[in-house]
Amino acid sequence: MTVSLYQTGVSGLLAAQQQLATTGHNIANVNTEGYTRQRAEQNSSLGLNNGSNYIGSGTYIQDITRLYDQFSHKEQLLTQSSLGNADSLHARLTQLDQVMASSGNAVVVSLDNFYQALNGIADNPNDSGLRSIVLNQAGNLSNDLNELTNNFDRMSTAVNGEIEQVANRISEISVEIAKINETILHSQNLTQGGQPNDLLDKRDQLIGQLSEFTRVTTVEDGNGVLTVMIGQGTTLVAGITPMTLRVKAGDPDAQKTELTLVSGSSSVAINGTRLGGSLAASFEFRDEHLAKTRTEIDRLAMAISATLNDSQASGLDLNGVQGANIFTDINSTQLQQGRVLVPSSNTGTTQAQITINDVSKLPTYEFEVRFDGANFTLYNLTTGGSENLGAPGSGVPAGTHTPILPDYGFSFVETGVPISGDTFTIIPSRNSAALMQTTITNGNAIAASTAIAVTPSSHNVSDGKVEIINVSNPVAARGYDITVDVYESAPGTFSYRVYNTATPPPAPTLAAGTYAPGGSVLVDIPAGTPDFQLEISGDLVGSGVNARETFTLGDAFGVGNGNNAVVMAKTQEVGVTNGGKETFNQSLAVTTSVVGAKASNANLSADTALALYTQAYNRNQATSGVNLDEEAANLMKYQQAYQAASQIIATANTLFDTILAAVR
Repeated sequence: MTVSLYQTGVSGLLAAQQQLATTGHNIANVNTEGYTRQRAEQNSSLGLNNGSNYIGSGTYIQDITRLYDQFSHKEQLLTQSSLGNADSLHARLTQLDQVMASSGNAVVVSLDNFYQALNGIADNPNDSGLRSIVLNQAGNLSNDLNELTNNFDRMSTAVNGEIEQVANRISEISVEIAKINETILHSQNLTQGGQPNDLLDKRDQLIGQLSEFTRVTTVEDGNGVLTVMIGQGTTLVAGITPMTLRVKAGDPDAQKTELTLVSGSSSVAINGTRLGGSLAASFEFRDEHLAKTRTEIDRLAMAISATLNDSQASGLDLNGVQGANIFTDINSTQLQQGRVLVPSSNTGTTQAQITINDVSKLPTYEFEVRFDGANFTLYNLTTGGSENLGAPGSGVPAGTHTPILPDYGFSFVETGVPISGDTFTIIPSRNSAALMQTTITNGNAIAASTAIAVTPSSHNVSDGKVEIINVSNPVAARGYDITVDVYESAPGTFSYRVYNTATPPPAPTLAAGTYAPGGSVLVDIPAGTPDFQLEISGDLVGSGVNARETFTLGDAFGVGNGNNAVVMAKTQEVGVTNGGKETFNQSLAVTTSVVGAKASNANLSADTALALYTQAYNRNQATSGVNLDEEAANLMKYQQAYQAASQIIATANTLFDTILAAVR
């Protein structure tokens, strides 16, 4: 009896001791990240048969368990991944918004200053000081656009660096989880219960860190070994075998870092945008938001260059020479070739480039041209549409393929021999802002003067006009001395003639024809390859065959002629981009506002993700977290149990001593 009582007291003492140790362990780890509260599971020992009765034999600690709720933990992982994605995207978009607000505003100021200086030349075309100011402002404008794209480059480089760092950290986590899996596997004893709780906490902590970077799914086998999958089911850790993430230069765009999953000597490409977490946010920002903004700025730079270069080419500089490009030619060889990215997998000898035909129709989409062995096909990677470009080498000049795509404003030009399966990535406006430079260095080269002017006869009485448009050769245009006359040859029909003033009809005319009331007609001078075009419009009724409405065209060049500068200055208010709907300032304002709206939405998404994560975390902590008040109460309870068990042992000792004394 005394021995049984002694054993019972010892079992209670040991149980209380383990309870105290577990409680102390909880208290000591109250601030340990990832720690899960533990509890000693106490059971009573089997009773001893004594006649017809079973006498209790004490207690024991069956197991030290983690108070772990897998459902709330998985919810926390899911919301943590969403929070990592939202926070990362918000931070990046906010940075882009700040860049557009600062550098983008600098472009607006430079553009306004340039046009202000150009207006000064329109008023005083022979002022060399004003001409120098225009060149300086043109240089500021191109420099500001260069700096804006440099900011984009720096952001892209930073994102690529972050992708690499995250990939390295994920690889480290993969190795650590595999090691823990191996330790857990080898620590299992089939003859005993219990789990390596602290190892499990460490593994869950690593899973939590992993979920910040990517979406995580786990599967645990019967031995407690965890298989970890990321994204949409890509295995990162298979039991005790870790996989690693590696980065490589993009193909065909080397600046777009790509991910591969490596296991031993084999590797497989991974779509980073589908991984979830901050890693997917980095890919989304770089490949979608930043790329879209960069393309729109490139298109704006191209529109500015093309519009002002075309206006400049229509006039004459102070030396009577056709105006040279103010900015880099949008169809320079470097720019045309840079718009095509060629994958390393291509096996043909095709060299391709993109020629811009109409800036107003140029989209911000990306395209891909694929060769199927017979024809090239253009695929719109944004809308999913496609267009057959025909067989290679069927274009003009011979041996090239140059279909003009009217909906997109550019042509695909190729030479060489393609092989079936060859592809080409097309970014029509690529590098336009980065390579934009002010190409003239002398203010006298600004073509402020028009080459030819229209003088209506003082005898004209009806409403109508003749205008000179699309001057392609202003030097040659100066040599023309021509007359245009129009009259209503029949009700609802206007007849016109264009002829040399010195040799009027019945001598041969340069052009003749009719047009309808309220309409207009374009006349090439000369026909075929014109030096310029005339537009005749309005109801030029005249008073009959011998009393026509007459206009004389002749040389207008002069150092005091600023009419072409006026035309150039008016391009600030003309819609050019997005189908001719947006001016330069409007285009930049739309781009900036879109980025700002994205940043604002990302902020709301980040706040929502934080709220959801906080709720999930609190729910998980309600079960798994250490509550100091509760642990303090347990400490007192188990201390009292320990003291009570000590009294049982003391009582057993007293009884044992009494028995020994009785038999002496």
